[in-house]
Amino acid sequence: LGSAIALIYDEQGQRPIFSKNADTVVPIASITKLMTAMVILDANLPLNEPVSIEPEDRDRLKGSRSRMHNGMTLTRGELLKLALMSSENQAAAALARTYPGGTEVVLAIMNAKARELGMDSTQFFDPTGLHSNNVSTAQDLVKMVMAAQSYELIQQYTTSRSHLVKVNDRRTMRFTNTNPLVRSASWEIGLSKTGY
Repeated sequence: LGSAIALIYDEQGQRPIFSKNADTVVPIASITKLMTAMVILDANLPLNEPVSIEPEDRDRLKGSRSRMHNGMTLTRGELLKLALMSSENQAAAALARTYPGGTEVVLAIMNAKARELGMDSTQFFDPTGLHSNNVSTAQDLVKMVMAAQSYELIQQYTTSRSHLVKVNDRRTMRFTNTNPLVRSASWEIGLSKTGY
């Protein structure tokens, strides 16, 4: 296997089938968004509430590209779907910014939830995964994925093939899943999240 770190885990048997450096602490990038989504959903915030993208949601850390623009308004539910499915950093940033108490509160809750799940080698510094200090291990990520599986919306949004967003009266934009495996009929995927 070419990957430096890997873990194949038998969920039913509750045991690893294959492990390679599974306890090595490394940056986890956009896989972070699974924890962001759990924290947002735990708060029971209205998913149909409109949220606008603001200049502070832009990625100033790595300069990643986004198809979202300032002033674009979607529902909280749509932002959650785009953060999970298309790995939209601005969507995740806007979700954290509009959480009661803002991004700092979201990060505190994300880190507390990680401890609660027994993810002892994990820490979060931003809600998108762009910060290289967002670190974890493959073993900890198994715990996070298993917890995320209990959220029906996370399962649904991470395995959606695409989503059409209405930009204005005349224009729509199609966002697609960053994981091409969800478009294959031969794979039955219960939850998905890519990261670089």
